[in-house]
Amino acid sequence: MKINRIKLFVNDNLKSKKISDIVKSKLKENGFKIVSKNYDLGIAIGGDGSFLRMIKETNFDSKCYYIGINTGTLGFAQEISFDQIDEFIRLLTLNELKCEKIGIGEIDVVTKDSSYKHYTLNEIVIREQELNTAKFKVIIDDELLENYVGDGLLVSTSFGSTAYNLSFGGSIVYNTFHTLQLTPIAPLNSKSYRSLLNSLIIPSSKIISIIPEVISKNLLITIDGDNYKYNDVLNVDIFIKDKEINVLRMNDYDMIKKINEKFLK
Repeated sequence: MKINRIKLFVNDNLKSKKISDIVKSKLKENGFKIVSKNYDLGIAIGGDGSFLRMIKETNFDSKCYYIGINTGTLGFAQEISFDQIDEFIRLLTLNELKCEKIGIGEIDVVTKDSSYKHYTLNEIVIREQELNTAKFKVIIDDELLENYVGDGLLVSTSFGSTAYNLSFGGSIVYNTFHTLQLTPIAPLNSKSYRSLLNSLIIPSSKIISIIPEVISKNLLITIDGDNYKYNDVLNVDIFIKDKEINVLRMNDYDMIKKINEKFLK
């Protein structure tokens, strides 16, 4: 990797701004250029939301590198703590940081009149527009999985498995596995309706197709926290193909260690 030009994506709070000034000064001292466009590396300074905003703002650019400095609470996506800044810049100067390729989810929303393309780093949540009980046919490639009835469905990437997915009892997936995870939200399971109660993890070679029944064709779709309303939806396809982003890691990064530190300590 050849990194010279760096853009900082800074959270709008005093702590993040102060740390940004420190980072900017140290980067310049080591010969890096701070720019606003045409950059090799994006650095998010803030919490996990800052990292997500950076990725979305750069339109999931596969040609540059990304990393985060945590000034928030959890900081699962943010690799660098304040006391690691000097070591991070030293390794960056020596070109000795690790790089992980993270799979990006692709979403095609097809309505009666048009089609729409989205990308997701974390997850997509699909609900009936008025938040009534949703009825969806779920197809994996060409095979029927279930006729789902419940509040909605969440599909997360491996990277997003530790985000909203966890709130609904989904599994944590190692973030370099390019998978999708289908997690039900308050599914109905009775003599009348049979829906899966647990999440299902599928490989990147598969396509998840969600087909709303007539009463559920107007959808509220939330993608990485952004809400979209679509009417007369025919199907929503979610898949992972060739879209990836490059995330830098410290040499001692280990996801198992990260899970222990962020969720168990």
